Amino acid sequence: MKLLRKILFPFIPIYYLVTWLRNKFYDLGWFSSKSYDIPVICVGNLSTGGTGKTPTTEYIIGLLKEKQYQLAILSRGYGRKTKGFVLADEHASAETIGDEPFQFYNKFKGHVSVAVDENRQHGIETLQLMKSPEVIVLDDAFQHRKVKAGFYVLLTAYGDLYSNDIVLPTGNLREPRAGAKRADCIVVTKCPTSLSSSEKEHITQQLRPLPHQSVYFSAISYSEYIYNGSDRFPLQHLIGKTITLVTGIANPKSLLDYLRSKSIDFEHLKFKDHHVFSTSEIDVLRQKEVILTTEKDYMRLQDSFDANTSLLYYLPITFQIDKSDAFDTEIISFISSF
Repeated sequence: MKLLRKILFPFIPIYYLVTWLRNKFYDLGWFSSKSYDIPVICVGNLSTGGTGKTPTTEYIIGLLKEKQYQLAILSRGYGRKTKGFVLADEHASAETIGDEPFQFYNKFKGHVSVAVDENRQHGIETLQLMKSPEVIVLDDAFQHRKVKAGFYVLLTAYGDLYSNDIVLPTGNLREPRAGAKRADCIVVTKCPTSLSSSEKEHITQQLRPLPHQSVYFSAISYSEYIYNGSDRFPLQHLIGKTITLVTGIANPKSLLDYLRSKSIDFEHLKFKDHHVFSTSEIDVLRQKEVILTTEKDYMRLQDSFDANTSLLYYLPITFQIDKSDAFDTEIISFISSF
């Protein structure tokens, strides 16, 4: 894959020009972009994935849920087997709405409306008709210029900053770095918890934020417990067992490092992000003693293991952000402006 990307290096100018022109046409109003009379918050990135959109989105959902806003989440529903607008209900699954929206639905069931639609304009307008939300959060829609959100949260991963990257097909950027100017705030995700003030300042200088853009730093931490849908057990419950770690996420490195730090021995079966497991792959996994996976992957695997929940577990994560009061205030102030 790395060799192929190097071979495709000559195509960078073409990709750059096409994406730059597209954005320029939107900026100039030659392509139409629709805004709405309710607060619309967009969480997204410039890169192709692995920046921590799901935990960041869940943090914002939790904040707004605590403030008792009538809230809706709209995603494209990557990897689903359906088309068009789908509103999550008791019949929802990863196949009908995608793994990340299904995770949102399970975690915030009864408090938040979760919908998917590849056409975000249609999705927003349908949600307004069906649910009349006070706030809509768009998941992974930074490049969806047909919708003009009121507030953009741009994510970039520590150690993989967009300021140090180039566009596809050789780099990982979906659009030129100049697209960052659309952000209202920038969150550097997946930071080590020991990140110093001087390093934060150095990273901020690399990102070169505009005067109106705040920069925040966030970290994820892993739970001391594993879950199987109905029960939880201490992570140490796994010690001495034959563990198969199954991941279908963009970058599992931090998870691997955490498990090793806890003296958990495991074999690692790595799949691509949002991987759809085949029948033969499920049959292989059913032969394992214990399977540990991420919460997102659990959304896609759980239906295949209902008969034996003691076989499949997931390890959840929590999201922490520095200057959380300032971040929360930015979000709430934006909503209060309507």
